[in-house]
Amino acid sequence: MKTMNKVRKEIQSSKNVITLIFIIHMIFEGVTSNKCLSKERCGQCIAESDLCAWCTQENFGSPRCDLLTNLKKTCKESAIVAPTGSLKLIQDMSLSDKGAKEGEAIQIKPQELRIRVRPNSVQKLKVEFRLAVDYPIDLYYLMDLSNSMADDKAKLAKLGNKLADEMKNITTNFRLGFGSFVDKTVAPYVNSHPDKLKEPCPRCAAPYGFHNNMPLSEKTREFARKVENAPVSGNLDAPEGGFDALMQAIVCKEEIGWRNTSRKLLVFSTDNAFHYAGDGKLGGIIAPNDERCHLDNKGYYTMSSELDYPSLSQINKQIRDHKINMIFAVTRDQVALYDMLSKRLAGSSTGKLESDSSNVVDLVRQQYDKITSAVEMTDDVDETNIRLSYYSSCLGDKKEQTNVCRGLKVGQKVTFEVNLEYAFCPQEASERKRTLHIFPVGLHDHLTIHLEMMCECNCEKPENAEASSPKCSEGNGTFECGICNCNSRRYGKECECDASDTDPFLEVKGCFNIQMKKYTENIASVTITAVIKKMEKSVVVQITACVIVEIASV
Repeated sequence: MKTMNKVRKEIQSSKNVITLIFIIHMIFEGVTSNKCLSKERCGQCIAESDLCAWCTQENFGSPRCDLLTNLKKTCKESAIVAPTGSLKLIQDMSLSDKGAKEGEAIQIKPQELRIRVRPNSVQKLKVEFRLAVDYPIDLYYLMDLSNSMADDKAKLAKLGNKLADEMKNITTNFRLGFGSFVDKTVAPYVNSHPDKLKEPCPRCAAPYGFHNNMPLSEKTREFARKVENAPVSGNLDAPEGGFDALMQAIVCKEEIGWRNTSRKLLVFSTDNAFHYAGDGKLGGIIAPNDERCHLDNKGYYTMSSELDYPSLSQINKQIRDHKINMIFAVTRDQVALYDMLSKRLAGSSTGKLESDSSNVVDLVRQQYDKITSAVEMTDDVDETNIRLSYYSSCLGDKKEQTNVCRGLKVGQKVTFEVNLEYAFCPQEASERKRTLHIFPVGLHDHLTIHLEMMCECNCEKPENAEASSPKCSEGNGTFECGICNCNSRRYGKECECDASDTDPFLEVKGCFNIQMKKYTENIASVTITAVIKKMEKSVVVQITACVIVEIASV
């Protein structure tokens, strides 16, 4: 009989434990399912979720921050603050071709807009793109002129006019330029013997880092002559100083002659690998590349012996910033290397160059067609809080998440749907306004977005609030959004409490000393601890809630 009673007690005890756990679980669910309830200010409320709203109604007995669906039942409609996002077009000109003047072509639509959106809420926008007919092209041919490229130089000189004619079949607005490179002029990259620095190989010119032989020009017939007259030089190690030359060819905008409104093609021709950041230490050069232009009045790079080679990330940044399309024209044995490189550089491609560059015209045309038959939309957002997602059906019917459309022809239009959202409100109000840009890789055209993060209610703004309000215990706070925002060392619903009280448990008009207030604030999100001891075992259940519950069962 005693055994049966013991069993019954244990069963009843188990039921109590299960009931307790269930109750705690329900408390947990009730508190966490509605995150709006914990917010005490209007700005905090609307920033929590687009489902939350605030009630400004005076003498309101329910939680002011609640789900909008709940407030519609308890708060006057005119007192509910539930702002919604908005999109306003500022500039929305139609897509067009080159027009009467250079730069009139419009390839992206719209061009500028303003967006207001709450945290964790998605604002959708549409971006249209069409590659304009007869769009201007700037082509700068950057060539390795170490001695092993002598036959390639001769062939390019012969084919220079043909290259110009081929590009003029694409656009009537075409300019051509030419630059060359060897390597840094210190050991171990070149022979530092004085005689070898003057003539590193028979009938060779002194080595140099980079030379802007011919800035971009409409006088395309001059190209062949400049290439033919450019002397080859020599160096010692196999990799070349091409990255130095690349950086200068990109950032020296005025010296090279790059136009703002053009498709910028930079053809990089070599039969060897490249030095990159860190290799300069071999020659005692430790200063990092500064990504600036350093050309003298004759077009020579002046900091070859002072600055290290640029890094891949530096090159990629400048390619993106200056809207350059890279074409690597390299010999068969270098294709694999430069193909990997082009995959890491925005808007770049690689083509195989015959040993004597006899296919250079076809290569450039093929790579140009490859570049222009695709559009890749990107942006300049560089922080994790803001996120842009791209969707498009391109030329088909099925929309999918992608920022790239391929198989395009000049004049064909594609539309991208962009979802813009951000996760949280920055603490500093000055950081809640951003200017973003969406643009096609390799082109100057862009959409400017003025983003305003909705982290504050209008009723909180100084012009709408009532400072030193009599509603807040004779001016001890600012009345805003239906509540009192208390002055320093004042607290309470109407700022009726003074933090200078010394007795930690003295209650006057429902007020507690600030020490007690801090204590109660600390337990506002404390842990419910249920300790159930049974048969020398304990179960601890911890759940966040608003009170402390401690139950012991022996």
